Amino acid sequence: FAHVSCLVEQAKLLFEEAKANNWHDKRGQASWRRWHKCSLCEQTYHGVVMCALGWACWKTYLGRPETDWPRCLAMQQLGHGLGAADHHEDALSVKEAEMAMLRRLSVPEGEMLNVQCNLAITYASLGRHEQALSLRRDIYSGRLKLNGEEHPETLREANNYATTLSELQRYQEAKSLLRKTMPVARRVLGEDNETRILTRWIYADALYTDPGATLDDLREAVTTLEDIEPIARRVLGGAHPRTMAIERTLQKARAASEAKATEAITPGERVADK
Repeated sequence: FAHVSCLVEQAKLLFEEAKANNWHDKRGQASWRRWHKCSLCEQTYHGVVMCALGWACWKTYLGRPETDWPRCLAMQQLGHGLGAADHHEDALSVKEAEMAMLRRLSVPEGEMLNVQCNLAITYASLGRHEQALSLRRDIYSGRLKLNGEEHPETLREANNYATTLSELQRYQEAKSLLRKTMPVARRVLGEDNETRILTRWIYADALYTDPGATLDDLREAVTTLEDIEPIARRVLGGAHPRTMAIERTLQKARAASEAKATEAITPGERVADK
């Protein structure tokens, strides 16, 4: 494990070094990522560690002017951290305040879409799925117009939109959307990309949770999950929450497929088996 205080100091020092050298390129962006990503494995922190870093980041830059971009990013980091620790009501207050601030500052459309995305995540976490869906639809449409269908941000928003559709049991719409985006994600991102992994996981989940799923649907879900589980384990690590969630989904999909296969056996076949 790592001391959170050490991670905080590392993030502070790297960002101050970047600022002193006027790094506005990828090196400067990489220095800020230390507030939310590990410098060794480049995986995003999660849970209480992310929450602690969010609070530390906010306290570090709180005293700066509202127009200072590190302060804006620190507020965003706080919202992410609160959500990661399941403090969703608190995260909602922070994210709504962030959106109001950025509207006052008239930031570019892409930045506003990012903030709306974060807000939609919190709505969904609080069970406010209709509000989340309305935002998701607007964000996905906005990304298509701003960035095009092959942009990584557009592909991420397709995942988010499909997830919300599934949460509202609109499985056909979710599957239709993902069938369009999966070939694009494979071509643009490659098999080992986290967004690509999530696209296939969300699709498999929609296949097996649909009450109208056929045996072929369930078998496709199992095959898809069996394919991505080792990829997720290699890319994200076996202890990562998403890897463990994929494993749980695979277990449930297998059980559903086996139950459906048993139902398909006729009484005569059961007698013959005995």
